[in-house]
Amino acid sequence: QVQLVESGGGLVQAGVSLRLSCAASGRTISRAAMGWFRQAPGKEREFVAAISRNGYNTDYADSVKGRFTISRDNAKNTVYLQMNSLQPEDTSVYYCAATYTSSYNTLAAGYDYRGQGTQVTVSS
Repeated sequence: QVQLVESGGGLVQAGVSLRLSCAASGRTISRAAMGWFRQAPGKEREFVAAISRNGYNTDYADSVKGRFTISRDNAKNTVYLQMNSLQPEDTSVYYCAATYTSSYNTLAAGYDYRGQGTQVTVSS
């Protein structure tokens, strides 16, 4: 089992940056592909970004490409999501997810573990 805890969310104005962290415990994430998803009230959970086990490959939703960057530090058992130029439409609860059985992918169902999430609210 792995436990994932997200942090770094908050209330910010449009245009600023935030960095989310996802700290894992109980199991190393060095063998896990990792992803970030988000879910706004009344909407389905959507893919944000994913990163391969070795960090060499990444994938992003079109809506965040060029603004968000996913990275990982396997030594710290942590994954990050750097979010720049935040917009009100980025307001959501952000979740990190891990899969030890699949490669990095864009489907929430493709991950075995998920954290509790951290709220990001962007005001205009």
